[in-house]
Amino acid sequence: MQPSESKVPISARPQGPTRVRHIVLWLTVAVYMITYMDRVVISAALPVIQNEFGFSLTTMGYIMSSFRWGYALFQIPGGWFGDKIGPRRALTVIVTWWSIFTSMTALAWSAASMIVIRFLFGVGEAGAFPIATRSLSRWILPAERGFAQGVTHAGSRLGAAMTPAIVVLIIGAYGWRAAFVCFGVLGLIWSAVWYWYYRDTPAEHASVGDAELTLIVGTLGRSTKPAAKRSVPWRIILSSAEVWNLAVMYFCYGYCLAVYLDWFPKYLNDHRGFNLKQMGFYASLPLLAGTAGDLMGGWVSDIWAKRSGNLKLARRGVAIFGFLLAAAAIVPAALTANPIACVWYSCIAFFALELTVGVSWAVPLDIGADYAGSISAVMNTWGNIGGAISPLALAYLVRSYGWEMPFLVAAGFCVAAAALFWRIDASRRLFAE
Repeated sequence: MQPSESKVPISARPQGPTRVRHIVLWLTVAVYMITYMDRVVISAALPVIQNEFGFSLTTMGYIMSSFRWGYALFQIPGGWFGDKIGPRRALTVIVTWWSIFTSMTALAWSAASMIVIRFLFGVGEAGAFPIATRSLSRWILPAERGFAQGVTHAGSRLGAAMTPAIVVLIIGAYGWRAAFVCFGVLGLIWSAVWYWYYRDTPAEHASVGDAELTLIVGTLGRSTKPAAKRSVPWRIILSSAEVWNLAVMYFCYGYCLAVYLDWFPKYLNDHRGFNLKQMGFYASLPLLAGTAGDLMGGWVSDIWAKRSGNLKLARRGVAIFGFLLAAAAIVPAALTANPIACVWYSCIAFFALELTVGVSWAVPLDIGADYAGSISAVMNTWGNIGGAISPLALAYLVRSYGWEMPFLVAAGFCVAAAALFWRIDASRRLFAE
């Protein structure tokens, strides 16, 4: 076949400059927003749900954890699914799946039913980030990858930041069940748009112009071709020290992330004395700060790599700084007696924690090429095992030691993650082209 393997005749392509890869990126940003909107709905509605059903803090811990166990256990199957059938069909299927179960949360009538529904919701969301990472691997240039991962994860945090205030408004007008239905419908709309617009390779997309196709193919080479039917090289992936350092580092990150996403609204309401309306506002602030951290981390790493030519140091430096700053800010946030100061320290902590995310997700693209989906699935599996342990651990820690201890434990995990990232070399590719 010809090097470009174009499935669209040259004469049918636009002759001027095109930016289809940027539209693909922004569609991916949109689905990242939806993933976090759908999972944060329950956090914002938690005080109302707990009051209606009379659930204890420990019961709510099991409910929150059930989503994360479904999410963690199906990461690798989700990544494999995307690598096997391609991200266009795979993302359409899984977004439809989890959107249905988001809406079905409104039908829960007991703790057991809510645990089952949230677990199946997690199964659907499990493939989202690995498959989305795979969807960008043939479209986004290496010099754009850190920013691309940063902006997608910034989208997720922006979605999470917007959600508490929106949920509080919906609850006030229509009750907590309506919130889950509204967010589920949003995902169904996105999946229809994705299937209509996205193609698995630039060569298959009729709107990609000659210049853009030449740029992508010239930079990525064979990675823009549809993959031949072949098995994922799990032996190489699972025997790589690089992958395991990445995975354990992300376990630490996932544990810390869950503390904020799952429990911060409840913490503000229960421990810091904010009412429901105040909670909706103040719970959003750290997530907005995290959005800025996501954007900045990947962008700074890309600039550093481009100017220095040292990809390893550019990825390491940003991530280690972020984890250490997060640890330094979490401690005073937990220990201060001033509720407002707690929120501002938490903004610094979450901003710093999110500096690491674009860098972390750029590494699978750096080292994994066509198997970036499977490598990121391994990483995210361990991240979400940490996230699944976190809600229950927090409930028991609060019961035994009070609300300060879970945050101090999270600070310790941040220090451990910084040490692990020192061992990750993003310039060491696992597979030759």
